[in-house]
This record gives sequence, C-alpha cells and structure tokens, in this order.
Amino acid sequence: MIRVVLVDDQPLIRSGLRVLIADIPDLEVAGEAGNGAEAVELVQRLRPDVAIMDIRMPGMDGIEATRRINADPESKTRVLVLTTFDDDEYVYGALRAGASGFLVKDMPLKTILDGIRVVAAGDALIAPSITRRLIAEFTARPEPAAAARRGVVDGITDREREVLTHVGRGLSNAEIAEELTISVATAKAHIARLFTKLDARDRVHLVILAYEIGLVAPPQ
Repeated sequence: MIRVVLVDDQPLIRSGLRVLIADIPDLEVAGEAGNGAEAVELVQRLRPDVAIMDIRMPGMDGIEATRRINADPESKTRVLVLTTFDDDEYVYGALRAGASGFLVKDMPLKTILDGIRVVAAGDALIAPSITRRLIAEFTARPEPAAAARRGVVDGITDREREVLTHVGRGLSNAEIAEELTISVATAKAHIARLFTKLDARDRVHLVILAYEIGLVAPPQ
C-alpha cells in the first residue's frame, strides 16, 4: 500500500484527488494539508511514501515545503509536484528542492496515478511538456553552488563518470548498457552507486548534476 498525503490550498482539488485515490487498491490517502507549513508538519508526523504537492499556496509555498521535507534526514517521503503552472522557474525550483517528479493538473488521471507509483518506487518523472532543452538551459546557468559541486564527482570511477554522462544525455539503462558494452544489470549497479556517492535521490537529480558539472553540454 502506497500512503499519500495531498497538499493543495484548494479543498476541491484535494477532494477530487481523495475520491480518485479511494478507488485504487494500492493507494491510500494518509492525510491532507492546505499549505506548505502544514505539509511539512504532516509529513514529519505521518511519514507517508509520497507527498503530492502544489506549488503556489499561501504562506509557505510548495517549493520551500519540498526543500524542508528533503532536508529531514529521517524523511523517506518523495515529493510529486502536481500543479497548474509549468513555468520553467517553478519546475526547476521544485527539482532543485528535491522533488522526484513534476506533473500538471490537466494530465490524464491515469498518468497522475502512474506517476504516484513511479515516484514511490524510487524513480522520477517529468511531464512531457517539460523538455530536456529547458532542463539544460536552466541547469547551465552559472550559480555559485554549481562550481562547488564539481568536486563531488572526484570520488567516482571513470566508468561511473561515463555512466553519469549517458544518464545526463537521457539514455535508459538498456541504452547505456549497449553504449558501454555491459549488461543492463551492471548499468543498474553503476547507477545505484552513483545515487549513493553523489547523494542523489533519483535519476532526475543525476541529470541535473551531469549538466551542472559540464559532463553534458546544453543544446544550442
């Protein structure tokens, strides 16, 4: 059973999601919050598997709430942002804060339900409307933290660096295995070690890191 908390300042949205999830055998609504501050408290108390998070809310917004949830070393909750707004700054603000997924509310209900399962399983997803070009453009912007993070990869092997580069290019595990002439299981093992060594929550954050440290160049 995947335990979910719903975070949205609109009761109607929360009600709709609650009714939708109630009919799904493997999903359960553990609680609801109307703003970011309530969400942080709720996650700390209930420890759900997934928090479905809106972005624009009164008081503490969803990005700050996501950041605080991920800053808690005891938290295993993954954040799936579900919002009306797919503005670039919101998207990448959420991803940098540690969100494992970003979907928009006008997507099919099945896509949203599948997204909950994907995030709960430890993977990541982004709505198709958010292209890799935009990810590259955003993560390529100079930031003080970006230069500092280049030293993070000093502890990885040459092979792991190759794998990280291919992850940044958007290749699947099977494609990485083919490129490097290794088995899919070996590719998965390398990626698992990268998660640990680079303190990355999921594949999205490996992609962001690959761009930030220059392993993958943004398209022109």
